[in-house]
Amino acid sequence: MSTHEEVMGIQQVEPAQLSPSVRVKAAVVAVVAVAAWALLAGWWTPRGPLTAATAIASIIISLGVGGLAGYLVRSRWAILWAPAVFVTVLELARLATDGPMVDGILASMYGAIAFITGRGFQALLTLVPLALGAALGAGVSRKRRFVQSSTWSKVLGRTSAVAVALVLSVLTWGLARPASTAPIVGADGQPLAGSVAELTTIPAGQHDLHVMIRGHSLDNPVLLFLAGGPGGSEFGAMRRHLPELEQYFTVATWDQRGAGTAYAELDPTGTVTVDSYLSDTYEVTNYLRERFGQEDIYLLGQSWGTTLAVMAVQKRPELYRAFIGTGQMVSQLATDEIFYRDTLTWAEQTGNDALVAQLQEAGPPPYAQMFPYETALSHEQDVYAYDHSGNSEGSGQMSENLLVSEYTLIDQIHILGAFMDTFAAMYPQLQGVDFRNTATEFAVPVYFVQGAHEADGRAQPFAQWYPMIDAPSKDLIVLNNSGHRPLWEQPDEFVDYMVGTVLAQTT
Repeated sequence: MSTHEEVMGIQQVEPAQLSPSVRVKAAVVAVVAVAAWALLAGWWTPRGPLTAATAIASIIISLGVGGLAGYLVRSRWAILWAPAVFVTVLELARLATDGPMVDGILASMYGAIAFITGRGFQALLTLVPLALGAALGAGVSRKRRFVQSSTWSKVLGRTSAVAVALVLSVLTWGLARPASTAPIVGADGQPLAGSVAELTTIPAGQHDLHVMIRGHSLDNPVLLFLAGGPGGSEFGAMRRHLPELEQYFTVATWDQRGAGTAYAELDPTGTVTVDSYLSDTYEVTNYLRERFGQEDIYLLGQSWGTTLAVMAVQKRPELYRAFIGTGQMVSQLATDEIFYRDTLTWAEQTGNDALVAQLQEAGPPPYAQMFPYETALSHEQDVYAYDHSGNSEGSGQMSENLLVSEYTLIDQIHILGAFMDTFAAMYPQLQGVDFRNTATEFAVPVYFVQGAHEADGRAQPFAQWYPMIDAPSKDLIVLNNSGHRPLWEQPDEFVDYMVGTVLAQTT
């Protein structure tokens, strides 16, 4: 082997001939390479890779940088220090980024979800390939210097490298799977003529708005669905539980900024406001009106989506033929206060002293941060329990709708994290909303589909608000076996109401 080869401007010689200055140079170059990659990642993907493209690129770059570091320092210690340097620099680089996924680690269910799907998944995409690259780079360096290792060391090292490489290969293959939605087919199993079934993107300013559009006929009226949260995504729920609705409407399901397939559109969070969400709503609305040649469309909201929808039809009623609310929100603050009170009572009655202490320490809402809401709001299924056995969706509710083709693998991993980060950015802005004071007159027909088992925190404000509403027409149906998600819990009854009442009265 020649002793005059140069790598990165550093003369490569036998270990005994390496001067301390050359070794220091090599180490400095290796550390700088890892730190530079961490700085780039902190700027490029501050919340971690949020798309398939950035995730795959992160794996490839990490492998290359790790390989370079291991080769330059000529030691497998790079397997340990390279990830450590990366994590340290990355955390410093993204200090200005806010949200539960990048904030401090908390010992709670939400905290665990944030850690696993945030830092944990990012570690899989960066630290693991970084360590693998370092091992391979050091191995190549040792081989070039004819450094002998024991047989057991070789077997263990190569087996570990192969196993990790296999895991990363499978992960990369999974990340490369694109999202898709199945065509609408006729009785012959072939795509139905005149139908639409697609995932599309609508540009709006600096952001992309992600929409699933499905319907049997382009001539049907258009229905735009606004999901709950803020930060919720319901592509799976709409496709799995409401295919019959597609016979009567062209159904557009939109992932709002920061939610589900649009998680990468969350930043900068300073631009995530009620007004920006309303502007996005009108962008999607006008796209649908123009594309399908309709003067006005139907607007359907669920939970937080009903808040956004009410505001939209109040400000731009000419765009909408009717509003349909399900799991209707009236006042976020009033709802949270009732939840807090009822959860505290339930905890005291069931002897859950730890929860009582947590609630008392946090005090009643509103809260400046997201995680106290976990304590006050996440026990709904226990505080307001009911039998889900007859429901289409089941007791898992949203979680039962995640493993669908409309989401890529990275969407599925990040859906709950997207909810938390978007909720944290948006929810404090909703504390002054109270439709009992601001939204009692409508210029369009309004319809409500509520669950008989809706939580008191939502049902009580709605019961006060509904009699106040003055609209060209209004109607309310209560589905007997539903809670907060009646359109998916009892989809047949929901479709019957949409066709037999809403369409019958507005066409």
